[in-house]
Amino acid sequence: MKLRPTFKLRIAICLLLGSARVVASQQAGTPVSIAAEPGESHLRNILQLTNGGENAEAYFSHDGKQLIFQSTRDGRTCDQQYVMNVDGSQVRRVSNGRGKTTCGYFMNGDRRILFASSDALEKDCPPRPDASKGYVWRLDPFDIYMARADGSRRRRLTRFGVYTAEGVLSPDGRKIVFTSLKGGDLDIYVMNVDGTGLRQLTHQLGYDGGPWWSPDGKQIVYRANHPTTPGDVKAYTDLLAQRLVRPNKMDLWLMDADGGNQRQITHLGAASFGPSWSADGRKIIFSSNHHTNPRLGNFDLFLINPDGSGLEQVTTASTFDGFPMFSPDGKKVVWASNRHDANPHETNIFIADWVN
Repeated sequence: MKLRPTFKLRIAICLLLGSARVVASQQAGTPVSIAAEPGESHLRNILQLTNGGENAEAYFSHDGKQLIFQSTRDGRTCDQQYVMNVDGSQVRRVSNGRGKTTCGYFMNGDRRILFASSDALEKDCPPRPDASKGYVWRLDPFDIYMARADGSRRRRLTRFGVYTAEGVLSPDGRKIVFTSLKGGDLDIYVMNVDGTGLRQLTHQLGYDGGPWWSPDGKQIVYRANHPTTPGDVKAYTDLLAQRLVRPNKMDLWLMDADGGNQRQITHLGAASFGPSWSADGRKIIFSSNHHTNPRLGNFDLFLINPDGSGLEQVTTASTFDGFPMFSPDGKKVVWASNRHDANPHETNIFIADWVN
């Protein structure tokens, strides 16, 4: 759940107000060229790779030729994992079709993948959160799995039976960092790629999630919300007891790979999430709605320096943009957006050349 919108705002995944409509029909595997919005000077040659449904969390393979992403295509009501080429061709499902999945990532020289799935405990799609509670995420009982790149030979790496997801492989291919509720709170853990050597990195009460290694493997950026007042602590823990979390306030944090030197690098007072690094490690790209009022579904991509300086807006569409990732060579960026949806509330995958 790298912040997947749920009330069709899918602040991640996820909503509102489409800015323009695609006028050409898009067949599967046929990308459509999309004009950049005014002010999107970093983006050139934008292509829409998917068309319809909810598609998000698209992440590059290590050779930069493929993307793994989650989607509700094929008439499904909750996400499964898919792989496609970076031109949108050869889309194929790589999860088993049961339960709900999230947070896919390539590993082992792109010969294997990892992702989280709930199907050990929930074979069907889990229920949606109670709308009367407002915008909340359900903490589904995910565990992390590894499989061959085609989805075969699947192996369960964790057996915690509670929300365990958001896994990302370290640059040296030896460790996986992830978020789990296994200790009773949403904290960040690291383990070896075979599931051994588990170690907890964060311990402060609150949601610590979305961890992402720096290219040199020395730092981890993540999103966090740590309630401090008695009222905020009670609200957080009451929802957590119901396996729910309200992600309307999160800032970016940075820590060393061993969990040391934890420090907050944004103070935006809004929902900031989905951080990842530029290929050279000099910038962090993320999504936030801090610049909008009311702070609802209009999320844009931003750049920031690791020390918290140099905040710069990247996207300007009047709807959701999130889950950004640079290609390994830094020449392209992929992200999910509600822009140019053929039908309201659809989330699609976009890729563009990156202009410094």
